[in-house]
Amino acid sequence: MGLEIERRFLVRTTAWQGQVRTSIHLSQGYISISPHGVTTRVRHNRRQGWLTLKAPIAIGVTTATAPIRRWEFEYAIPLGDAQRLLEHCPHQLSKERHMLNLVGGDWVVDCFGGANRGLVLAEVELERSDASPCLPPWLGPEVSGDGRLSNAALAQRPWSQWLEREKQALWP
Repeated sequence: MGLEIERRFLVRTTAWQGQVRTSIHLSQGYISISPHGVTTRVRHNRRQGWLTLKAPIAIGVTTATAPIRRWEFEYAIPLGDAQRLLEHCPHQLSKERHMLNLVGGDWVVDCFGGANRGLVLAEVELERSDASPCLPPWLGPEVSGDGRLSNAALAQRPWSQWLEREKQALWP
C-alpha cells in the first residue's frame, strides 16, 4: 500500500444504491489509537482478516492536503487471528461497505451499524491529492478533515452519543 489519498463526504440521499457493484460486512476494532493520529486496526469481513497501520504524513505538520493524505499499510491475516484480536479491542464498530461503479477513483459508501447506526459516509480513494473527481449529486458536505468522523473516533465516540446540534452542524 503506502500512501492513502482519500476524501470523505456525508451522504444526502439513497440515490447511490443504483450504483452498487458489490457489498460486504466489515467488523473492525482498534488495537491502539495514538493522540498523534497513529492507529493500529484489525478488521474482517467474515472470510478474511486484515491488520492495518495508519499514520499522518508528518506529525504536527498541517497542509491543505493533510486531511486526505496519510500512510496506510495493510496486511492480510487469517480470519481466526482477526476475530481473536477483535475480541481484545476496546473500541469497535461495524458497517456495510458498498463498492460503487463510479469514475474518478475508488468509491465506497459505508452504512454504519450498532452505536453508529444512521451514519452514512461516502469515500473516494484517489491516485493524486490534486485530483478532482466528479462528485455525484447525492453527496452531502465534505468531512475529510473532521477527525470526529474518522472510523477510529467513531469507535471511541459513536454517532449515537453525538448531540443533535452536533449532527446538524455538519450540514451547512
